[in-house]
Amino acid sequence: MKTMKKLLSLPLNLVKYFHQIENKDEESWFCTSDPEGSHVGSGGGTAWLLKEMWKNSNTHFGDWLKKEKRIIMHAGGQSRRLPAYAPSGKILTPIPVFRWERGQKINQNLLDLQIPLYEKILQKSPKHLNTLIASGDVYIQSDEDSKALPDVDIVCYGLWANAELASNHGVFVCNKNASEELLYMLQKPSPQLLKDLSRDQLFLMDIGIWVLSDKAVNVLLKHSGYSLDENGQLSTPENLDFYDLYGDFGLNMGSETTGKNPEINALKIAILPLPKGEFYHFGTSRELISSTLSIQNRIIDQRSILHKDDKPHPSMFVQNADIKIKLRTDQRNLWIENSFIGENWSLQSEHIITGIPKNNWTVNLPNGVCLDIVPIEEDSYCIRPYGFHDAFRGPVNDDTTNWQGDSFNQWLSQRHLSFKDLDFPENTDLQAAPIFPVLTLTDSFEALLSWMIDPTEDKTLSSLWLSSERLSANDISKKASLSRLYDQRELFRSKNIVQLHQNYAKSVFYQSDLNYIAEHVAQHNIDLKPHLSFDNSFLQMQEYMFQAKIKKYLNQDNTLEEQKAFNLLSDIIVDSLGYEQPEPQLNVFQDQIVWGRSPVRIDLAGGWTDTPPYSIAYGGAVVNMAINLNGQPPLQVYIKPSKEYKVILRSIDIGVREDVTTYQEISQFKQVGSAFSIPKAALYISGFNEKSPYKSLEEHLKAFGSGIEITMLAAIPKGSGLGTSSILSATVLGALSNFCGLNWDQNDLNQRTLVLEQLLTTGGGWQDQFGGILPGIKLIETQKGGNQTPNISWAPEFIFSKPENKACMLLYYTGITRTAKNILSEIVTGMFLNESKNTKILKDIKQHAFETFKVLQSGNFNDFSDCVNLTWEQKKKLDQGINPPGVEKIIAMIKDHAAAYKLPGAGGGGYLFIIAKDPQAAGIIRKTLHNNPINNRARFVDIDLSPTGFQVTRS
Repeated sequence: MKTMKKLLSLPLNLVKYFHQIENKDEESWFCTSDPEGSHVGSGGGTAWLLKEMWKNSNTHFGDWLKKEKRIIMHAGGQSRRLPAYAPSGKILTPIPVFRWERGQKINQNLLDLQIPLYEKILQKSPKHLNTLIASGDVYIQSDEDSKALPDVDIVCYGLWANAELASNHGVFVCNKNASEELLYMLQKPSPQLLKDLSRDQLFLMDIGIWVLSDKAVNVLLKHSGYSLDENGQLSTPENLDFYDLYGDFGLNMGSETTGKNPEINALKIAILPLPKGEFYHFGTSRELISSTLSIQNRIIDQRSILHKDDKPHPSMFVQNADIKIKLRTDQRNLWIENSFIGENWSLQSEHIITGIPKNNWTVNLPNGVCLDIVPIEEDSYCIRPYGFHDAFRGPVNDDTTNWQGDSFNQWLSQRHLSFKDLDFPENTDLQAAPIFPVLTLTDSFEALLSWMIDPTEDKTLSSLWLSSERLSANDISKKASLSRLYDQRELFRSKNIVQLHQNYAKSVFYQSDLNYIAEHVAQHNIDLKPHLSFDNSFLQMQEYMFQAKIKKYLNQDNTLEEQKAFNLLSDIIVDSLGYEQPEPQLNVFQDQIVWGRSPVRIDLAGGWTDTPPYSIAYGGAVVNMAINLNGQPPLQVYIKPSKEYKVILRSIDIGVREDVTTYQEISQFKQVGSAFSIPKAALYISGFNEKSPYKSLEEHLKAFGSGIEITMLAAIPKGSGLGTSSILSATVLGALSNFCGLNWDQNDLNQRTLVLEQLLTTGGGWQDQFGGILPGIKLIETQKGGNQTPNISWAPEFIFSKPENKACMLLYYTGITRTAKNILSEIVTGMFLNESKNTKILKDIKQHAFETFKVLQSGNFNDFSDCVNLTWEQKKKLDQGINPPGVEKIIAMIKDHAAAYKLPGAGGGGYLFIIAKDPQAAGIIRKTLHNNPINNRARFVDIDLSPTGFQVTRS
């Protein structure tokens, strides 16, 4: 996988602050602004960005272009119609946590939301499609993975849209019989034109996501005026012209375009509908609220809404703010961010309020008027009022140029001023007009602010306005102190964290990224009183782990809080079973032996989503297959009656025996290093414990009718990654159920195995035991909630059993072991805390399970190999430690002949599952690893799909 860089075109002032205020590393994130004084357009801006990043590489441009994949985002506009976020760029607009989503950070912005989708698209692009271009003022949502990109020169994504919506954007007109074929492109066509052409053609709205091949990038550079010399050096034209990617380049694309550029026209174009895509624009003040509201309301199923807010009206959004007034139900379209609103403020509707420092002002904000206070230099602030619908475009002397909902001339007249009083030409564009005063927070600040939004006849204030340093909207963006702006936001956010925590029942607190909040609390020394009692056990569990994480960031002992969280998780799982004390009854003849045996499993997709608490919060989905090793089920358990009234435990593979005579000894299943923790815990769950009506184990066994002799055989090394401990637990429980007449079915075995693992404190999910209990290749899915009873769907087995396919599937024991308990603890801790990065990865992993199952149903072996590859990449993202140097050494020897490979289970060692490119390649892999073993334990193992799963029989 190539590295993936992010290239941002930003406002000039933001460039110097970006890496500091956003905490981004300069290696992965490159930013610059368009050349000063030039309006180069999206095409020319793309060329400029590429040239600016390349020029320090000391590399031939063509070599540099294909070396890595990159996301280019254009976010350097003036933001005339969304002044509130012009200084920091619309791309850094703070976006509230979605009420239906877990794992989002309370400091998230538009950039954070955009990047994951673009990364997914590039991950599925062919090796020569390396450059994705997108806009910085949109959020595009897709609930379904996009398919692999076709091997063309340019891929453009579109959305199916009605004619009225599409008419405000670019439109791809496509062949009705081949929807990926672009006929031509239109820019903002009329709704009627679209309705007319839809009779014979298809149209999709351009959402601004274009993926360009290296060839297409070079064509774009050429038409933007750049050239490559004979040494591969990129030259910039002396005078940069405007060149638009969509309006100039795009209008020359397609098989039936009327454009006159044959070089662009010759490029192969594919138009892809974004699956289940949604488009949200953040270009104007109105869209800031309407798009945010639409996102919050895209899920209306009350069962999926994670917090029930009590806002007076849904169109109110308050973040990073301290508000001392009560908002009303009659107020609409209200956005308050990074602001202090004192008790003497009066608000109406249609306000965007940003940047207000702590104050004791009396402010009456008229309906439709917005207010932005921007820090300038060390201690000054710029006062910027404006209208909710202002476009900041047009000469100030034109009565159709609105400011605060009226003409600028009217604003002057109301304050007994005229154009002759001004120190700038009266035909100055509103965006460039220096009308916003800069002051320190003195007594006159409040008076001048009120005068600007509500006229009075105070000539002193008119004079103060005229004599003050005044900035234009353009100047504000150039001179804003973004470090001060961000510092103020952090102070408000710290106070909000306390409020969100206190008001958890109606806030996003426990659905947000608690790891981020814990780090913030520790860094800023926030006094956060722990919640000690909840009605909701899941929230209590999260609170314990949250407090543990705070202590960890403070380098304090967090063992107690962490253990409370895991204990509570265990209780939730045990309680979900509705546990009743079993009454075991001897169910065999005295000379009979119960023989239980199980295959192991190889997980193919979805691993980790089966693990509580993730599966409880979201539901899980995994695809795995049950396999026998070297022609036999490798996990076997023998149980027979004993004449001695005790429990005799034997392990054939370890060669040890233990005699158990008391309940206390059975209850010691948590004892570290015990070879018989599993059978002891299984006996406990089967009713042989102090909760029984018998005073002693001996008395219990006499009433039972015999002692019990349990012999185990695990013909597989520990730490194999094949689900050994869970499946062995299920096998012991299944054999005991038969022996003791408990009549547990497959779901009972699964639930009790979950309980057993919680009793052993090994944690873990349900896929291992179901992977071995159930035969064949299957999709196992559970719904969210405490009841993790799964739904099972089976895939056809011919993808495995066809001779040419089976010959390509190899299982190699690496001789490297890594037990899952520590890995589980680390990743499960992240699940407790809704850790943002892992939550996103787990969501992708779950979706990939469904995609893999579809591929298995289709029977396409090559696509199946691709699915296994993606599973491996996803697991490495979740835990970098799964691929130790020893395994890397093995992979290096075989990767040229392998179509896919992965370590089953939590990873780090054990077995390596390999899919060879063909049977001949499989032979080469076998020979290579046989001749070059990494240690004296490494070996190949024959595998067969198990047609039976768990079996239990009697002699």
